[in-house]
Amino acid sequence: MIALSEDEHLMSRLFRFRFNSEGGLHDHSFGNLFLTAMAGVTSDFAEAVRLTSEVLAIKGVIYPSTTSNVHLRAELEDGSWVEGETRITASRKRIRCIQLAPSDAHPLPDALDAIDAADLITIGPGSLYTSLIPNLLVNEVINAVRASSAIKIYIQNIMTQPGETEMYSAADHVEALAQHCGGILFSNILLNNGKPSPEILKKYGAEHAGLVEIDRDRLHALGLNLVERDLLAEEGVIRHDPDRLAQAVLQIAGLE
Repeated sequence: MIALSEDEHLMSRLFRFRFNSEGGLHDHSFGNLFLTAMAGVTSDFAEAVRLTSEVLAIKGVIYPSTTSNVHLRAELEDGSWVEGETRITASRKRIRCIQLAPSDAHPLPDALDAIDAADLITIGPGSLYTSLIPNLLVNEVINAVRASSAIKIYIQNIMTQPGETEMYSAADHVEALAQHCGGILFSNILLNNGKPSPEILKKYGAEHAGLVEIDRDRLHALGLNLVERDLLAEEGVIRHDPDRLAQAVLQIAGLE
């Protein structure tokens, strides 16, 4: 939501803020708490998303994939199970698979209609296991995306994420998506080939994050169309430059 906000810089700082205090709020983001509070006030999650969009002056329309009360469950490499986004990332163990609980969440009809009407469907950048994949696990969403004739693009993260994708290459990300979706859904992959400064890479390395390796042979073997661009914006943190990213997406879609 904050990526579509009119004042992305300010709102992203606010909504991404995580509480460091001890107690029940520890490591929870303000954005999630705000949306939860709005849902409590309205008793309707879809309406909460709509009203929050107004607060943020969102450009466009946001539809949640489901309004059901669901939780994330992850099976870790040692066979143990962890529930909840915060606990999953805090475990620091490699994730074997992610699930929704309950698994029979109903999709929002408006979301399915939007997928059906789309000319272009993108996924990413974002947390692979706790953001991207869960949206696809809602009943009928994968089938809707697969059935769509839209151009489909997976936007690869620039950096790995501690607690989720440490040491993951680009192909590792794609294979995780395919594992949960019953095959490749997004035939195009957009990758950053810009190089961050050694200083900022050292800073990220101290937090167990690194540059995502572009393993081209494996990606080609998966049948993907690779598009590489310098998409880097380095302003104390590493992220995608929104203008370069938008231009690259439009070029892939043949709209520029």
